[in-house]
Amino acid sequence: MASWIIQMTVVVLSVFIGSSQGKRDQVLYCSACKAIVDELNYSISQVDPKKTINVGSFRLNPDGTVKDKKVPLARSETHLSELLDHVCSSMSDYALYVNPDTQHRQYLRFAPRTSRAPGGLPDFKNFQFGGPGASEGLKFACESVVEELEDNIISLFSRDVEQVEEELCSRVSDYCRDSSHTNEEL
Repeated sequence: MASWIIQMTVVVLSVFIGSSQGKRDQVLYCSACKAIVDELNYSISQVDPKKTINVGSFRLNPDGTVKDKKVPLARSETHLSELLDHVCSSMSDYALYVNPDTQHRQYLRFAPRTSRAPGGLPDFKNFQFGGPGASEGLKFACESVVEELEDNIISLFSRDVEQVEEELCSRVSDYCRDSSHTNEEL
């Protein structure tokens, strides 16, 4: 009888734990995934394409030579790992945006990256700024996405996969599986 109670308790707990883990805020996690892609693409674009880094084993071959090769720094695993260490700190530049026509909600960058941003400033009336700590939820989601998908992120960016946002956020992670979270312009 006691083993039956233990088995039932395990079943109930596993159902409870499984259902609580599946309750991620899809708008938050989809937006975090897309923001990671956007921030990494921007950071990569800021690196001089002529810069390279040596990769390889750096062991001596029997003939005394070292087998290594040069790869572009911007898409090297080393550089991408460094970018991932800091990508979530930029989440404070994002806020919840509600499209006035469709009521579609997503977190978008409101802060321009340069003083001469093309197209000027975004329309702030459609952003919802929640006060101090409002971006903490997005930052936490970003950190969770990076922790969960770090190897996939590095692999996709190092291979320069086309449509990396769709690949990472819809196919690999399923964060943006709902068609209402497709990429839309301001």
